[in-house]
Amino acid sequence: MTTTAAPASAPFRFFDVHVVRSRRLGPSMLRVTFGGERLDELASGGRDQRFKLFLPQPHQDRPVFDDTGDGWYTAWRAQDPAERAVMRSYTIREQRPDAGEFDVDFALHGAEPGAAVTQGGPASRWAAAARPGDRLTVLAPAVPDNGGVDFRPPAGTDWILITGDETALPAIAGILSWLSPGTQAKVFLEIGHEDGRQPLPTFADADVTWLVRDPATAARHEPVLDALRTAALPEGTPYAWVAGESGTVKAVRRHLVRERGFDRRAVKFTGYWRRGATEEDLLAELTAGTAAAERD
Repeated sequence: MTTTAAPASAPFRFFDVHVVRSRRLGPSMLRVTFGGERLDELASGGRDQRFKLFLPQPHQDRPVFDDTGDGWYTAWRAQDPAERAVMRSYTIREQRPDAGEFDVDFALHGAEPGAAVTQGGPASRWAAAARPGDRLTVLAPAVPDNGGVDFRPPAGTDWILITGDETALPAIAGILSWLSPGTQAKVFLEIGHEDGRQPLPTFADADVTWLVRDPATAARHEPVLDALRTAALPEGTPYAWVAGESGTVKAVRRHLVRERGFDRRAVKFTGYWRRGATEEDLLAELTAGTAAAERD
């Protein structure tokens, strides 16, 4: 199967981009295509390649920065929150360097086509209203082997386990398209609508299970975890990639390590979001934790 080397320490650069077009992929997923100058210098590593997307405030026509150099994060944190660009992490779904374009898929939290998106965060609302020419800034990698790629199965891996919800669907699609022929993969994907299923082209030997949430029981059940508890998994040495809602991700990892005997080092887990928390909340917690560690 395909494996990769350890991640290199790679530079990330700011790129000014604009909306080229957008289209619905399903009831709760929207694909936005971005274009811009120098995008041939943006070097996606494929798979679950993440990057930072910066949205303007509602009264702005583009994001405003005091510094886009090495000290950008400190300067960004110090800006007036009413003027500071809204930062979110997203996955590069597909890149076309020759055309100077890349695609990003936005989960719209169940909004039906044609309906106003009033739920979810500012990125969902922005994407639903995006029009050609709307301007953003992104912080994205300049080399393919970069720290924004987490899916890295080690040598000796016999099969792959992948789980996630709608927010992880773009990354899962990217991972599956990257896997080499003959790779055995089990995929469990939670979605909110039957019509939310997407084609997931892959050369791998992938068994994909779509799990559609029941709104009536959503508060009491974890579809991915429930499915895993009864699933027959392949023999051999596994590598797991687990993403989605933070609480679910932790529960899945705990199940794999404690009940399934997975080596904890072979489980890559990432909370893309957390119930009841915005990304600003999570950033504030991270900043506070970093400051406490530095004091200690």
